[in-house]
Amino acid sequence: MASAPAIDKEALRRKYAEERDKRLRAEGADQYRRLESEFADLAADPYRPVEPRDPVTDHVTFAFVGGGFAGLVVGARLKEAGIDDVRIIDKAGDFGGTWYWNRYPGAQCDTASMIYLPLLEETGHMPTEKYAHAPEIREHCSRIGRQYKLYENALFHTRVTDLRWDSEAQVWTIETDRGDRFTAKYVGLGTGPLHVAKLPGLPGIETFRGKAFHTSRWDYAFTGGDPEGAPMTKLADKRVAIIGTGATSVQAVPHLARAAKKLFVFQRTPSSVDERGNAPIDPEWFAGVAEPGWQRRWHENFVGNMGAGNAKEDWVQDGWTDLGKRIRKEIATLPPEERTPANILAKWEDADHQKMEEIRQRAARIVEDPAAGEALKAWYRQLCKRPCFHDEYLQAFNEPGVTLVDTGGKGVERITENGVVANGTEYPVDCIVYASGFEVGTEYTDRAGFDASGRGGTKLSEYWADGMRTLHGLHVRGFPNMFVVQPTQAANFIANVPHNIVDHADTIAAVVREAEERGAATVEPQEEAQKAWVDLIASGPGMNLGGTECTPGYYNNEGKGFDDRTRFFAGHPQGAMAYFTHIDAWRRSGDFAGLEFG
Repeated sequence: MASAPAIDKEALRRKYAEERDKRLRAEGADQYRRLESEFADLAADPYRPVEPRDPVTDHVTFAFVGGGFAGLVVGARLKEAGIDDVRIIDKAGDFGGTWYWNRYPGAQCDTASMIYLPLLEETGHMPTEKYAHAPEIREHCSRIGRQYKLYENALFHTRVTDLRWDSEAQVWTIETDRGDRFTAKYVGLGTGPLHVAKLPGLPGIETFRGKAFHTSRWDYAFTGGDPEGAPMTKLADKRVAIIGTGATSVQAVPHLARAAKKLFVFQRTPSSVDERGNAPIDPEWFAGVAEPGWQRRWHENFVGNMGAGNAKEDWVQDGWTDLGKRIRKEIATLPPEERTPANILAKWEDADHQKMEEIRQRAARIVEDPAAGEALKAWYRQLCKRPCFHDEYLQAFNEPGVTLVDTGGKGVERITENGVVANGTEYPVDCIVYASGFEVGTEYTDRAGFDASGRGGTKLSEYWADGMRTLHGLHVRGFPNMFVVQPTQAANFIANVPHNIVDHADTIAAVVREAEERGAATVEPQEEAQKAWVDLIASGPGMNLGGTECTPGYYNNEGKGFDDRTRFFAGHPQGAMAYFTHIDAWRRSGDFAGLEFG
């Protein structure tokens, strides 16, 4: 077997820089417009009508903002810990978070179901396939809600507008857009990064006379079909444009390609699209795997196969772990005395170059039109953008009705009454699908829609003005009995975000149970403990994904990079497994070092 040709690393770096520079825009993330703020009609919930109800004015032990995985898993763990009155509040009409909104055709998880779907062991659910589709994920969210009786106290189609600590009563007061005003001893924030939909800030976007919608508000009344996968029969005589070629588009394009008379895919930057290899899960095999504690072991195995991890086996076997194994193989070629940080990073780059070259050649091999195949090559390092995996996306460009409109990094120019203008050409269409994603990297309180007020009326945005400050990414000094569920200043394990959530939920349940057993009114981090933790976080390499050498995207603030506060927007300096190991020992010790019970 012939060996792969040698890669000219300097030439490749120059090519990456050239492609990045084509895409840099002075306005950075300001090039987008918020769907909910500017296009209320497009942002409405198409999946479930708002049910009228009276305002709620009671008290609960724990209120959680966000009904996605975070709210569900925290709620479940609290129920297991004996906390019965848990209330989840969400702007959607049901549980699911981003999976409530993302019902576009082909939607499915990009990380293996065995480690992506939380509480599989607790619910006894066997995923039907290696990468579950959205209907199964939504049903799993409902399953958790039913099993743990989280529906009984939930408030759906409800947005929190104010969250305020009452020092005298030692409770949180929560107000909403439905007239609710109730109190809670503890609150959790799990609003997530993928719920505020955005549109490209294109001139003329309001003038289009045809049908337009964001992928998170898919209009099946227009396209035909349904979220469960029925064919979109109403597009057979329609010309459709989809703007965006990120993870959502990669999943939706094959379905649009089969359904529409004509599909124009407008591309500014191609995604790296590796093989997915999806397949049904064999019940006999699963029965052999599903021994007590199996999902935790699978989580740990996945982490151990990432980066420079030390796992001896790879149970998940996907694109993420493939890169990790390649990195370790390259590092192993270094004699021990030469394993300096610089040499390790160089070997890491070598593994990345090899992987990305395979992905580029895959595009050229699959796509029959040489020009389209070339345009679909991703010229950046794999973790500059969210890696994609699919077995039908590249093949869709071989369909006779599909046209790739590559804009050479410039993007769409404008929208007209009749269609889309790119490269100086107008493409008349009947429907525009915006696959432009969600806000990521904007201010936490801005995305949440409220700004929590802690002790003395201090706003969370004020407290974090010079950078995020937490203990373990979860507790915030001056905000008693409040828990922030997100990856930063914790494991920061973006390859499998649910792992971060499950771990935080374990910590919250342990802390709340301890506080209740002690009869404590409040719990919050000690000032010195929080400072020591933040100093530890800042001692690491910082946010090492999506540096300014990468092509623009949400990982690097659309190429502009981040300000000095970025050094706090990171995880444990020794990696995700180091955090998971540390926090597990911290919980098991029973000392809850660094917390102050009042």
